[in-house]
Amino acid sequence: MAEIRWTAEAQRWLEDIFEYVAADNPQAAARTVQGIYERAQDLVSFPEMGHRYSASSRHVRILLYGHFRIAYLVMVTGTLISSVSFMARSTLLDISFEWHITTGCSRREIRAADPGR
Repeated sequence: MAEIRWTAEAQRWLEDIFEYVAADNPQAAARTVQGIYERAQDLVSFPEMGHRYSASSRHVRILLYGHFRIAYLVMVTGTLISSVSFMARSTLLDISFEWHITTGCSRREIRAADPGR
């Protein structure tokens, strides 16, 4: 069975999402983060279910959960979640997302997660 791993950066994004939503509604924050986590677990059975992110040369795929984008890489050893971000119509957020997708995972994190590559 394929394993789902989260980068430290992706875990920080989840924590930030939780803290932001929890400021208004702690129960909604818990449901949101749990929903994102459960959606990512679908990748165990269907690792290529997200659409290919064509702007990335690293074969990043994007899985949607509500208004959130879960960016991930399918590897020999499993799936590596590299980021989770809120989809907004803000150009600044889109630029930030583009930058993170292309540079967010360090090569060391990818190599450590997928030694067969």
